[in-house]
Amino acid sequence: MSNVSTNPALNRIEQLLDDHSFVELGALVTSRNTDFDLSQDQTPSDGVVIGHGLIDGNLVFVFCQDPSVLNGSIGEMHAKKIMSVYDMAMKMGAPIIGLLDSTGIRLQESVDAMESLGAIYSKAVAASGVIPQIMGVFGNCGGGLSVLTSISDFTVMSESGKLFVNAPNTIPGNREEKEDTAAATYQYNVAGNVDFIGQDADVFEKVRQLVCILPGCNVEEGCVEDCVDDLNRASVLDGKCKDIALFAQEISDNNLFVETKAGYAKDMMTGFIKLNGITIGVVGNREESDQKEQGGQLTADGCEKAADFINFCDAFDIPLLSLTNVAGYQHTLDSEARISRALGKMTYAFANASVPKISFVIGQAVGSAYILMNSKSLGADLVYAYADAKIAPMDATLAAKIMYEGADASVLAEKTTEFENSNCGVVNAARRGYVDRIVEPADTRKYLIAGFEMLFTKRVDGPYKKHGTK
Repeated sequence: MSNVSTNPALNRIEQLLDDHSFVELGALVTSRNTDFDLSQDQTPSDGVVIGHGLIDGNLVFVFCQDPSVLNGSIGEMHAKKIMSVYDMAMKMGAPIIGLLDSTGIRLQESVDAMESLGAIYSKAVAASGVIPQIMGVFGNCGGGLSVLTSISDFTVMSESGKLFVNAPNTIPGNREEKEDTAAATYQYNVAGNVDFIGQDADVFEKVRQLVCILPGCNVEEGCVEDCVDDLNRASVLDGKCKDIALFAQEISDNNLFVETKAGYAKDMMTGFIKLNGITIGVVGNREESDQKEQGGQLTADGCEKAADFINFCDAFDIPLLSLTNVAGYQHTLDSEARISRALGKMTYAFANASVPKISFVIGQAVGSAYILMNSKSLGADLVYAYADAKIAPMDATLAAKIMYEGADASVLAEKTTEFENSNCGVVNAARRGYVDRIVEPADTRKYLIAGFEMLFTKRVDGPYKKHGTK
């Protein structure tokens, strides 16, 4: 093995994996192309290091581009090495991790390099839903190579990395000094293409967290391990319903919570917890500081973020928990152009998912926005709610004004009370069979564990179809 102090690719791999666990493969592969003064001694390993190793004892396959060899550019043999490690990962049923640092296709290899990049895309698509794919951006990842991060399941990024389709200075009306669209902060907070950013060591730790909480492949029936936490531990949730990242952390085994895309569409939280050793995907509405009176709202970005996460969980047999605290939809001109399609994607994802699904109403659940958050009618196997949760088709005052338009104040007040008593509230929903159990906050963890244990052997046989269209 090469000295890690002189090889940036090996150095990164060694930082990521368990000590002394990496086994390099294909180390002697070089470029076959000799055009434009290329020679084999200029392309050791053809600019990419591949192999297998361990993360906390879990088998993983890794490829890492070497910027010291032709700037990590992609040529024919470079691509074949990446495809070979994809093949091994799928055969073994283990995650694949790509550490990207490249200027893109190798110009000296012309169309061969372009077609090689396309072959990598094809292999990543074939692996989608079979094994988890995690990409890390540590240097340049531009143009066509950036597509690989979107095909993958999770993308993490060093603060010094650059991720872009078009470089900032090539965008009309923009300069890098005005808006660095390739920067990690832009991709994390604005574009929503990245799950985590940080220093290199923090990024490696995030990858390790993901590997340890995810199944190795789609035939493992989820991810289950021993639990050492108290199954009947009381949940201390005071004030945590407004920031459900804290809520999720509180109910999880040993308070483990791995959030995804935390910087993007913050109104919708997605991430992974453990309940009695079972990995659970969590989707929920987060109240923003300017919405304390009306609860959260569904947004286009938030719904698309949720839909992608739900689809991943369903592909890998990871049960789903939805935490509902929503009062309606974002209503702006920009939102109106996209929100219907985004709502459709999230609705489809929830209804189509065949994994165990529990819906928990922890705050407001008003109107059709509530229905879209994994309600009983969309296929939730169990629906829990707190006694003080607000489940209603509409705000009672507004409903009275619509039904009795033009009536005087005393009539409106009477009808508001009547509507509130007969059509709103958790008890009314429970009487109609839409809430299975009213739960005390302290018992949240206990009942969720019991619910998912009961659903562990769930099987669904739907109508035959090749695939849906959303």
